[in-house]
Order: sequence, then structure tokens, then C-alpha cells
Amino acid sequence: MQDKKVIWITGASSGIGKALALKFAENGWIVAVSARRENLLKELQNSNENIHPFVLDVTDMGQCKLIANSIINKLGKIDICVFGTGIHDPKSEKQFNLNKIREIMEVNYFGTMNSINSIYEYFSEKKEGKISIISSVAGYRGLPAAGAYCASKAALTSFTESLNFDMMKKNVHVNLISPGFIKTPMTDKNDFPMPMIKSPEFAANEIYNGLVKKNNFEIHFPKAFTFLMKIIQLLPNWIYFGFIKFSNKYMKRN
Repeated sequence: MQDKKVIWITGASSGIGKALALKFAENGWIVAVSARRENLLKELQNSNENIHPFVLDVTDMGQCKLIANSIINKLGKIDICVFGTGIHDPKSEKQFNLNKIREIMEVNYFGTMNSINSIYEYFSEKKEGKISIISSVAGYRGLPAAGAYCASKAALTSFTESLNFDMMKKNVHVNLISPGFIKTPMTDKNDFPMPMIKSPEFAANEIYNGLVKKNNFEIHFPKAFTFLMKIIQLLPNWIYFGFIKFSNKYMKRN
């Protein structure tokens, strides 16, 4: 096992995290998977002998530290971390629900901070490896009925950029992962058309290639959609708000 690379993936019980765990495991990596749902992690473990479950609630800072240490002790090391735990509740976002806003920020942003905190010293001392954070193109600009989700992803994107400056000094690579619409249990809750939506397996392939075969700071996909979002990000506010308003009316008519 010591000769094999080790990756730790949070949010691995479904969606992108699950597909990514299978992708790395099928390519010979030792994969530590974390999520709250133990039964789903065990199903993953049963599907491939390279997968090792570590049940975790990322909102618990102390538990994050314990699990990180457990992974290192059991598997010998961590070469790459992919922190991808996230939640979204489009129904509650249509109203100003402060409790739900706090919950989304607690899981998406502070849960990721807890995860980074758990391996920060390890990677700093090791002076090699990768810390990868799954954000979203939803962090590029505010979108209707997604204020808390967009805010959590914008915060992650900004923090990841800042973290990169810090970790460059320590020879540790930092990656920002910005998916477009991916078909997952979370996006299944959306009640609007999702342009260019892709499968979790497509996302896993893009992330795998970005982490293993390339060395870019940001891994974003699908390119046709994410480049469009990058252009929209640069629009003046009056054009952006008008464009989104028109798009919403068009989608409702169709």
C-alpha cells in the first residue's frame, strides 16, 4: 500500500464525490472516502477494494482532525485531498430563511475550512501534495433563488485563491474545482432548466485529468458552459441583471 498514491475525498457518498472515488480507485489509487452516511460509504467500499470509508461530519472541527490522523495512520499518507461536501436547498432559498442560510454556510464553507484545518500542518511539513476544493461556477456571480449557495461558493473560491499564495511557499499545490451543472441528488432538487448538464462520471474524468495529468490552478467544466460563465462574470451589473432577468423569462415561457 505504501507504493500507491492516497487520496482523501469528502462528500463521497453520492454525486461527484462518489464518481471521483470510483475513478481514482479504478486507476489504482488508495481512496479514503468520507461522508456522514455510513451505509453509502460501505457500499462504495464493497465496490472496490481500494476504497476505505471514514465516517465524518465536516461541521465537527475536532472530528475532522481525528479522521485526518486516522487516514494517515491507517493508509500511511495523504497525497491529494479533495474537499467536496456541499448542500443546497432551492425551495428554502426562495424565501429569506436565516436558519437555512447558516446551515448552508456551515456545511459548504466552514465544513471545508474544518477539512483544510485538519491537514494544513501535515501538508505544510510534508512540503508536497495537493489540496483541492470543489466550489462551483455559482460562485462567479449571484444567481436568483440561490443566495446562500452562491455566497458559500464565492467564499470558497476566494479563500482557495488566497490559500494558493500561502501553500506555494511550501511546495503544496492548491486546486479550485468549478463545475457547471452536474446531475446529482442535489441538482435533482432544482425546478428550472440546467443548461449543458453533465453526469457525475463526466465530472470525475475532468477532475481526475486535472489533478493527475495537468497542473492548472482551476479545473472547470464543461468548458462551453464555464467559459460562458466567465464572460458573464465580467459583464457590467446593468447588463448582467438584464441578461439574467431576460433568461428567466425565456426559460419560464419554454
